[in-house]
This record gives sequence, structure tokens and C-alpha cells, in this order.
Amino acid sequence: MSGFWADQRVLVTGGTGFLGQAVCRLLNQQEPTVLAAPSSADYDLRRADDTRRLLTDIQPDTVIHLAARVGGIGANQERPADLYLDNLLMGTNVIEQCRLARTDRLVVVGTICSYPKHTKVPFTEDSLWTGYPEETNAPYGVAKLANLVQLQANRDQYGQHGIYLMPTNLYGPGDKFHPSVSHVIPALIKKCVDAVEAGHDSIEVWGTGTASREFLYVDDAARGILLAAEHYRGAAPVNLGANHEIAIKELIHDVAEITGFAGRIEWDASPPDGQPRRCVDASRAKELFGFEATTPFLEGLRRTYLWFLANRQEAESLGLSNTSP
Repeated sequence: MSGFWADQRVLVTGGTGFLGQAVCRLLNQQEPTVLAAPSSADYDLRRADDTRRLLTDIQPDTVIHLAARVGGIGANQERPADLYLDNLLMGTNVIEQCRLARTDRLVVVGTICSYPKHTKVPFTEDSLWTGYPEETNAPYGVAKLANLVQLQANRDQYGQHGIYLMPTNLYGPGDKFHPSVSHVIPALIKKCVDAVEAGHDSIEVWGTGTASREFLYVDDAARGILLAAEHYRGAAPVNLGANHEIAIKELIHDVAEITGFAGRIEWDASPPDGQPRRCVDASRAKELFGFEATTPFLEGLRRTYLWFLANRQEAESLGLSNTSP
């Protein structure tokens, strides 16, 4: 990082969430003039007046919009309307109020869930509009994709400078491990740890195990976001990824080895697998602002497991989102 951030007033929405905390940790090292990461209890971004008040109070030079309501496949199936509307409203309000306030830099973080269900692997950004997202992810993915449309429309009509980033599946210390909101890595870690502690000789895992995912360590994602904020001003969406695709069947064996679980893995094929394959082409991020992931996957997995053991109460607490609205 350069000295760019030293004279910046920075607002991070969702700064108390999983990715937000990683971004704020990295920003603190850069010593910006102001770093604000208020909670949803102070400002409800689903309300335009609260969002306007937030920007008036902070007067940021740079806004990094991470606030989102998210969850795993279970949450996507149980609360699709909430996930759609809350994410649509938060993104819409942040983008519009930044436009009205003439905020110099705006970074909106979208989701890999916006890609069509059947997308050629690795996903390139040009594939975003070639089909409809996987059904269980679609309400959330479409809502976030609408943020990209708004950013590009505002750029064309008003000259607003906002960029749109799409990290692939995140993991790392600080993630949510409660079954109602956890994604695949924390869910599998918890299953294995619980089984070891209870002395069980088997665990049940959702799906068939044939689906693949790409995982990006949360600190790498944070670094990519700050590099983009500093160096990129373009309209094109940009993937953030690690160039590492792994099948869920392979993933569970890695998790079992790290956690010490040596029992049977039983597959419940009745729940959906979600998107069949997921891996992005991250070359645009390298070309435009020099981002490459550096954390080896197994090392990141080990750090996540150790954090979970040391922070069980926090990790297993129930939350409606990984990143607060």
C-alpha cells in the first residue's frame, strides 16, 4: 500500500461484519484521517434518510460498501424475499446518496452469486449477462447485480465514479459458524469439530459433493478491495479470486484432516448443491490494480479452524448476516 490513505476520510458500511472487520484492520494500518464503520443500530441503510444522515455525519472521501444480508443455501431458501429487498435497498441508497454528496470514490462489493447458473469456467466478467443465476442464490445475486447497473447508469448520466468488485466465496477467521447463516467452510469445520468432541463416527453433509467452489481468504479480499479503491476508476466489474477450484468432496476431506475427524462422511443428496461449478478468472484484477491472492488454501483453512476453536461463543452466535446492514 502507498500513502494514499493518509489523507482520506473513509466510510466502511458493514464494517463490523466478517469482510468489514478485515478491511478495517488493513485500513487502520494505513492510518487514514478518519475511519468510520458504524453499525446498523446507528444507521439503517435500507432507509434513504438514514443513509443521507450517515454521509452528512462522516463526510467521507471514500466509501466502501460491504453491508449485506447474506447466508448459506438454507438461509437463501428460507428468506429469499428478505435477502432480495434488503440488499437492493442498501445498495441503491448508498449509491444514490454518494452521488448526491459527490463522494469522490465509491467501491461496491457484489457477489459471485450473480453469475448465471451454467457459466463457462473460469467465470469472466463478460459472462454476467449470459443467463439467470442459480435458483437458490438468485434473489441475492440479482439484487447485487442491480447495484452494478445503477453504478454504470449513474456514471453515464452524472459522471459518478463508482467501481464494482465481485469476490468469490470468502473464508477465514471471523466467519459465522451458526448453522442458519454459515457458508460451506465454517459449516463443515463445525460439523467435524462437533463430531470429534462427541465421539461420533460419522457426519452428514448436504448435497452430492460434486459441486466445486473457489475460496478467497478474507485478508486477501480486503487487500484487493483497498488496491481497487486506490488504483481503479473504471466502469467494468472486476472479479477477486484465488485461481483455486476445489470440489466439495475434496474440501470435506481437507477439513476432516485439519480437524482430526476420521469417521465416515454420509451425503444427503436431497438438498440442492447450488451452482454446479464456481471458479473465476481473476486476471482483470491483476491487470487493472495489481491484485493477486497470496494465502495458500490449506494454510487459510488451518487458520480458520484455529480461530474457531479459540472463539467458539462468538463464532457460533446467531446473526442474520455475515455483514451487517
